[in-house]
Amino acid sequence: MNDTQEPPLQTLQDIDAPLDEPRFVEENGVAARVAALSERVLVSMGYRLVRVKIMSGQGTTVQIMAERPDGTLTIDDCEEIHDALSPVIDVEDPIKQAYRLEISSPGIDRPLVRASDFRRAIGKEARIELAHAHASGRKRFRGPIRAVEGEGRDCVVIIERADAGPDEDKTPKLMLRDLDEAKLVLTEGLIRESLRAAKALARGEGEADSEDEAAPEANEKPARKNFGPGKAAPKAKPVMPAGVRAQFKKGGGGKTQASRRPTTK
Repeated sequence: MNDTQEPPLQTLQDIDAPLDEPRFVEENGVAARVAALSERVLVSMGYRLVRVKIMSGQGTTVQIMAERPDGTLTIDDCEEIHDALSPVIDVEDPIKQAYRLEISSPGIDRPLVRASDFRRAIGKEARIELAHAHASGRKRFRGPIRAVEGEGRDCVVIIERADAGPDEDKTPKLMLRDLDEAKLVLTEGLIRESLRAAKALARGEGEADSEDEAAPEANEKPARKNFGPGKAAPKAKPVMPAGVRAQFKKGGGGKTQASRRPTTK
C-alpha cells in the first residue's frame, strides 16, 4: 500500500472511546491478577490499560503498558502511574519475588486489544492472530484494516489480504471475540505519521505537520538519557504517542530505584 494514501492517524478521542472499554485480549495467571489491579487504578486516574507482561531474564520485569485517552504517555505520566500502582501491587502481593516495574506506552507498532484500537487503525497494516480458526481454516492474517463493524462481543474486523489466492476471500471478516493477538505493522508511513503527531502535540496544535516540513528520518531514534537514583529527570515534554518507558526497581528496605528514558518501541 502506498504510504501517501494512508489516512491520518486518529486518536481515541476522535472515536469517543470510553476509559472502561473492555479488552478482547486478556492475560493469564499472575499477569491477569496484575492486570485486574492495574486496570482499576488506571481507569480511576484517567488512563487506559493496554497490556501486562511478566518477563524473566536477569531478574523479573513487570511491564504495564498504558496510555491516555488520546494515545499518548509522558515520563511524568509514568511516574504518576508508578506512584499509584506500586503500593496497590505491594499490598495485594501477586508477585512474590523482587521485580522491576516498567511503565510503558504501547509503541508505534502498538498492540490492538480493543475495538476502538482497530477503528483508530483503519487503513493501517496489521498482523492478526485468532485463537480459533476462521471459516477459511486460517488463524493468521496480515494486511490493511478496511473496516470495523458491530459493537461489543459481536464486533467484526475486515482486513484486506494481499496473499489471498484466486479462490480465497480477499477481505475476510474476523470476529474479535476470537482474537488471540494483534498489532500494527511498523511501516515507514506509520513512523512518519507518529513523528508528525508528536511534533503537533509538542506545539499544542491539533493538526500534524505537512510532508514538506523538515522531520527526522523514519529510522531515527530519540536520544536516550538515564537518570540514576537520587538524580531528578528534567521536566518531561510531550512525546510521540509510542515512545515512553520508565522502569522502577523494587529493592530491599522499601526503596525504589528509577531509570527513565524516552524510547521508540
